[in-house]
Amino acid sequence: MIAVERNAPVREAARLSVRGVVQGVGFRPFVHRLALRLGLTGWVRNASGDVQIHVEGAAGDIAAFVHGLQAEAPPIAHLEEIRHEACAPANLTTFTILESRPEKDRRQPISPDVALCAACEAELFDRHDRRYRYPFITCTDCGPRFTVIDAMPYDRARTSMRAFTQCHACHREYESPGDRRYHSETNSCPACGPQLWIAGSDTRTPLQDAARLLLAGKIVAIRGLGGFHLAVDATDEHAVARLRARKEREAKPFAIMVRTLAEARKLAAVSDAEAELLTSRERPIVLLHKRAGAHLARWVAPALDTVGIMLAYTPLHHLLCDLVRRPLVMTSGNQSEEPIAIANDDAQARLSAIADAFLLHDRDIVARYDDSVLRVAGGAPVFLRRARGYAPLPLKLPLASPRPLIAVGPHLKNTFTLAQGSDAYVSQHIGDLENLETLTHWRAAFDAYRRLFRLEPEVAVRDLHPGYLSTRIAGDLGLERIISVQHHHAHVAAVLAEHGLTERVIGIAFDGTGYGDDGNVWGAEFFEADLATYRRAGHLRYARLPGGDLAAREPWRAALGYLALDPDAAHAFSPLLDAVPLNIRNIAMQQMARRLNAPLASSMGRLFDAAGAILGVSLDNQYEGQTAMQLESLAGSRRAQPLPFPMMPTAEGTWVLDPLPLLIALGEARLRGIAVHELAARFHESVAAGADQLAARLAADAGLQTVALAGGCFQNARLLVSLRARLEARGLRVLMPRRLSPNDGAISYGQAAVAAALLQREENP
Repeated sequence: MIAVERNAPVREAARLSVRGVVQGVGFRPFVHRLALRLGLTGWVRNASGDVQIHVEGAAGDIAAFVHGLQAEAPPIAHLEEIRHEACAPANLTTFTILESRPEKDRRQPISPDVALCAACEAELFDRHDRRYRYPFITCTDCGPRFTVIDAMPYDRARTSMRAFTQCHACHREYESPGDRRYHSETNSCPACGPQLWIAGSDTRTPLQDAARLLLAGKIVAIRGLGGFHLAVDATDEHAVARLRARKEREAKPFAIMVRTLAEARKLAAVSDAEAELLTSRERPIVLLHKRAGAHLARWVAPALDTVGIMLAYTPLHHLLCDLVRRPLVMTSGNQSEEPIAIANDDAQARLSAIADAFLLHDRDIVARYDDSVLRVAGGAPVFLRRARGYAPLPLKLPLASPRPLIAVGPHLKNTFTLAQGSDAYVSQHIGDLENLETLTHWRAAFDAYRRLFRLEPEVAVRDLHPGYLSTRIAGDLGLERIISVQHHHAHVAAVLAEHGLTERVIGIAFDGTGYGDDGNVWGAEFFEADLATYRRAGHLRYARLPGGDLAAREPWRAALGYLALDPDAAHAFSPLLDAVPLNIRNIAMQQMARRLNAPLASSMGRLFDAAGAILGVSLDNQYEGQTAMQLESLAGSRRAQPLPFPMMPTAEGTWVLDPLPLLIALGEARLRGIAVHELAARFHESVAAGADQLAARLAADAGLQTVALAGGCFQNARLLVSLRARLEARGLRVLMPRRLSPNDGAISYGQAAVAAALLQREENP
């Protein structure tokens, strides 16, 4: 007879599957430590679709393990689902990490790159640590992820770190369950990891030499996580001006980098919400209000009251900022309008006319990755560009797509979205599809997403515009089905989908231009819409744009288009008319009269341009949205009363907002000597009040209670906050973009949401 201890716990077993961002985040080492702490045996492994776990032990300990998975997960993990079921014990005596197992047709979210963690930063500046001042220090809680991954599951052999064999000391850490670098796939040290050098130099102190060059006013191209930066001393007027001239970037603001939050506070006002963004593990560029007298070159952000600041996020950046002790311009390593360079040879070929020196390293960059840009409006973050730190985290679709699809996105600020079921993988910022280099970048990123997420689309989704390069891309994919989605419907659908809504709402889409159903240029649209359908219930009064696309670069053309609606209003436009040569003006007037390259437009972006031209703010846009950004800076936060912006019914049963009285009032007020900053504030309040009035009327008529705000004009914090407050004061629910930008970076996700809804409707009529 075998004696059995009466109170001995009964041994049980469970199989668990964990979905979410759980690879490349130190999740398996965490599972290992948790299991050992609770006295459990078993194993954990990465699979293509999830992390799989087998545990054996007492029932109470297994329950505590399941709870601990959710409650104690690593800081950069994101658990979407934990499935577990009882199974037969295998009488295992240890807990181990097994080799990863690829699975066909399974997808796993990938962690973005994240900033240097506090523990690694402490080691970086610890003279007694073996990684002291090593510019590639990392652990399971920080460092590159998306930019080094070739394929999933996430193991060193599937990353660009496979080129570096770990030394004995690093390998010991990698194999030690109690170590912070246990199964850290990017683990390395000065003896075995990536190395840094200055091109054409045999210096043994490349960082120190780069710092000396920056302090001497030189431009240094720096290879970082997802590509090159062009760096220069942000306090040196001549150096910043030289960078502008060489990069052919006349006025578009530069972002700057500092090492600490305290340094950022010396340059700009930083709220609690902004500080949280600056110090987050994503480390985006955050748009902040400059302090008066901040020690920055005027050419960093000319004619603006804001400046984009980011904190150092890689060990290389920390070391460089520590050596220079000055704010540094850190702008994309490219010629204007081209993708950032990622390879050493390519950078030296493309940037040799810009940079005085190249600080290089030998860790290959697998994915091109711009810096993300955000601002805070009304206490909440708003994306201006979604890339490093955030992409390629997936978003959900409210209605699952019956077929895998690729939404190719818009022409400007392009992203694409791959979707299968309810999972939508929105790419990092690609850029404007205006040259071969960006098209090549698009195709490379698309191939990488297909490979990483094991997704082969059957349907392509594109914009209505027949001439966009993205439209050609959709056709060139050779898929059996192409769905076209109107630009502004995609904007509104992106906001609905992000909030998980399928119901009908009032959608307001304010942006520059989009191809309308009537063949005209749309850009200030009021819809009754859900994901599958929309009705254009209101819009801005049409005016012609003499010169077509040229009007986006020359704001006076938009103003002239409005003047053509009522030539008797010329007195209010007289300062503008005096500023534009008569012969050029006459050509524009002839274009409108003959309707040659003078399309009708209802664009809110062009209305901002027209107002800026009338107020003498700008006659030329040297970058997209320049006049609107300058108007916002002039308006500031000062209180102001709106000017006339009437709405009128049409014979078709829709409504039109007429901006001509507003523009005339602005021009007349300027002639009376009212300050431009006061008029800029009144213009913003006029747009907000007009949009509020029309949206409220449409919501009441349709019996709707929700308004969705979308489009690039809502990157304007003054406009966004004012309109939201007005709508909410009426008791309406207001939806704004939170996880994607209001601008065209969200279009591909909106296209995917619309296509999924249409495909579902086809399958379930």
